[in-house]
Amino acid sequence: MFSAELLLPEKFAMLPNAYRIHRVQKTLRWFEDDVALLNMRVKDLSAERQQSARQFAAALITRTRAELERLLAEEPARAEVGDSPCEPAD
Repeated sequence: MFSAELLLPEKFAMLPNAYRIHRVQKTLRWFEDDVALLNMRVKDLSAERQQSARQFAAALITRTRAELERLLAEEPARAEVGDSPCEPAD
């Protein structure tokens, strides 16, 4: 269908995890918001091509969500506020 290189070019892997998460979240929102506009763009196409475009968009959204979940799972656990390490007594 499509390869991971489209979503994750080699340069992307070198970025900090928080930045990568932000970019994937932004991309996912963009894809999800664009679904409504997709119907307008494909209305003049044949039914088969409309279906193909919708399936591709759905697959892209699914793949992007999976990538976001993977990145979130890799992110180190963030310390809660007030969970600072204990300091030695004087």
